Order: sequence, then C-alpha cells, then structure tokens
Amino acid sequence: MNTPMNAAVFGWFQIIRLGLIQACLGAVVVVTTSTLNRIMVVELALPALLPGFLVAWHYAVQMVRPRMGFGSDKGRRSTPWMMGGMLVLGVGGVMAAWATVWMATQPFYGALLAWLSFSLIGLGVSACGTSLLALMAKRVPDERRAPAATTVWLMMIVGFAVTAGVVGKLIDPYSPQVLLHVSAGLSLLTACITALCLWGLEKDGDPATVVAPSTERLQKQNFKEAFQEVWAEPAARTFTVFVFMSMLAYSAQDLILEPFAGAVHGFTPGQTTQLSGWHHMGVLIGMLAVAGAGSRWVAGRLGSVQAWMVGGCLVSALATLGLVSSAVSVDWPLKANVVFLGVANGAFSIAAIATMMRLAGEGGPGREGTRMGLWGAAQAAAFGLGGLLGTAASDLAHAVLGEQRTAYAAVFGMQALMFAVSAAVASRLRAGPAQRQRLRLDGPVLLKGGSSS
Repeated sequence: MNTPMNAAVFGWFQIIRLGLIQACLGAVVVVTTSTLNRIMVVELALPALLPGFLVAWHYAVQMVRPRMGFGSDKGRRSTPWMMGGMLVLGVGGVMAAWATVWMATQPFYGALLAWLSFSLIGLGVSACGTSLLALMAKRVPDERRAPAATTVWLMMIVGFAVTAGVVGKLIDPYSPQVLLHVSAGLSLLTACITALCLWGLEKDGDPATVVAPSTERLQKQNFKEAFQEVWAEPAARTFTVFVFMSMLAYSAQDLILEPFAGAVHGFTPGQTTQLSGWHHMGVLIGMLAVAGAGSRWVAGRLGSVQAWMVGGCLVSALATLGLVSSAVSVDWPLKANVVFLGVANGAFSIAAIATMMRLAGEGGPGREGTRMGLWGAAQAAAFGLGGLLGTAASDLAHAVLGEQRTAYAAVFGMQALMFAVSAAVASRLRAGPAQRQRLRLDGPVLLKGGSSS
C-alpha cells in the first residue's frame, strides 16, 4: 500500500465514520431521485420525462469528478471537500424540494429551479464522494480494502432504506409544507453528522507535512497536466474502460427487469417489486462474500480481489443469459435466476471498488483524488446512459422484432455480452513490475510497503 510516511492507517473506527458520511450522502440523494420523482409524476401529474431528465442531468454533472479529485490532491486534505460537498448537496436537496412545490403553480420556473438544484446535487456528490474514496485509498491497508468497501457501501444502502422509510412516513399525507420541512431537516441533520464524523479524522500524520522528490512537481501541475498524466497510465485507462462497461451493463437492466417480469411472466406490480427486492438481497450476499474473501482471517484462500471481479462479471453474463432463457420459457426459475444475478453483481461491484482503491495508490502518490475522479466520472456516465440504453434497446427490439419474448431476449443478450467484455478487460488489470519500479524511482520516500491485490 502506498501510504504516505507519518500518515496514520485507518482502523475500523475511522472506516465506520466514513461509512456514516456515505450514508448521509445516500440519504439526501434517495429523497431527490425517488421521493421527488414520485411527487412530480403522481401528485403533480407532470411527464415522467422531467424527473428522468433531472436524474440523468445530475449524473452528467458528475463529469467534473476528476477536477474535484484534483482539488483534493492539490490541497492534500479530503476533509474540506467532503464537508463542502455535503453542504452543497444539502442546499441542492432543499432547493429541489422547493422547486417541486413551485412546479404546482409555475411549472416552467419550477423546472428551471429543479435543473439548478440537481446541478448542485451532482456537484455535491462529486466533491464528497470522490474525496471520500480518495481518502480511503490513501489510508486503508490492502488487507482491509474489500471489507472496508463493503462496510461503507452497506451503510450507504442502509441510509437509502432508512431514509426512504422515515421520509415516506413523515410526508404522508403529502403537503408542500411538510415536504419542505422534512427536506430542510434532513439536510441539516446530514450536515451535522458529517461534521462530527470528519472532526479530527485527518489530524494524525497530515500528508502535507511529508516531503518527497515528486511533491513539488505535482503541486506545480495544473488540472490538464495532471489529468493527462493519469490518463497516460495504462492501468488507469484500462480500469476506466472496465468501470464504464460493467456499470453500463449493470444499470441497463434496472429499468427493464420489472417490466419484463410483468409482460412475459405475468407478475403483478407487487410481485415485480418483490423480485427487485430479491435482486438487492443477492447483491448484499455478493458484497458480503467478497468482504469475507478479502478479510485477514481468510487471507486470500478464497481467491484474490481481481479473481472475484473477473468471476463476478463472468457469472453476471451467465446469469443474464439465464434471463434470455427465461424469456423463451415461462417455466424457467426466474426468482432464483435474479438472486443469482444479484450475487454476481454484488461480488464484482465490491471487488471493483477494492481494486479502485488499490490502483489509486499504485499509480503514484499525490494523484489519488484525480484517479478516483476519473473512475467516478466513468461510473456516472455509465449510470446516466444505462437506463436510457436499456429502455431504448427494449423499445427498438420490440419495434423491429414485433414480439415481446424475442425482444427482451435480445436486450438481455446484449447485456450478457457487455458483462463478458468487462470480464476480459478486468483480466488485464495486473500491477506489473515495471509500474512498481517506476514508483520506486519517482518517489521512494512516499512508499511504505508493497502493493497487493
């Protein structure tokens, strides 16, 4: 692990604090992307395209993640960027609620305010999320990365679930005043929790006190030079392609799985919702499996993180081919297939995050934030395009093939191919001796120990 000299390695107490911040981030986002979505479409009877555009726009704004990560690298501290990002996110969340209320009387001006609000939401997520991952890459030791990534992401999922449940009860029955009060209270609460979690988090062994031959050169670089240097790294480029392809395949299924179950297998709305829940349960199992495989008690006997990443993509492709079979035969065990898909999705997702943390440091110290920003932007682009690609491909297949079963089978087949390509790309992600030698020559004072998968 490329931990700066004198920088304290994070233990579980610090990791839990970062997980709480991630949960706060998820809490604000889930209200803006799901609760406000429902209010716009149901209570206000606005076109579903409007919230769809706003969600896609907040992903598009996250193309600034590399610049946010560069700013974190330049300042050598992640705390200001995480706190600032959470504050911007909170303001965006309150403005989004205000915009939704305004749409009831002034749809045009309300929509404009919503566009500005979702821009702030994208900026806040970019600043806070990118800096959080960069800090984990710098301070979490190799053997703890997979369990740490699982812990932080599970806490974010818990934040989703708890917030959705609590907010749902608080705003029922719906009124504009209640929505505004709940949104403001949530933003204030998450900002306070974030501030408490960040208090003194980076005080031990501030990397800014470390001097190395490469430090002065890195500080003089502008963003364009830093980005070009990161993009010139073969591992960074390869991993960017992997993140984009795998997340595109992952997100493309989200908006078509439930319609497929209803149209082909005759599931009721309640049953399709339960099917989505089974998929999420499978994702959780896959995450926990990788966390266990990466723990110090197992010590790699269940395979490396990279093996889980490649294997998770291959099994995801296999499970997606199972959905092709379920489109052909109604007797296919769809529920078991969806759980199987979820396990594979969860496994490769957490393995990818652990690999991201490893590669962020392996490319050389001082650019962890820029690398994390690059990969975060690739993920955001994939999620923004995934829903559009999945639904557009479904509509196109229905129009061309004229039959639902064949159309859905064609779309799932395309996704399986994307997962297989992702596995092929992931198999190339190996830290070679040449890269490690370059790191030793460029900044030996900053290195502490070797790197491992």
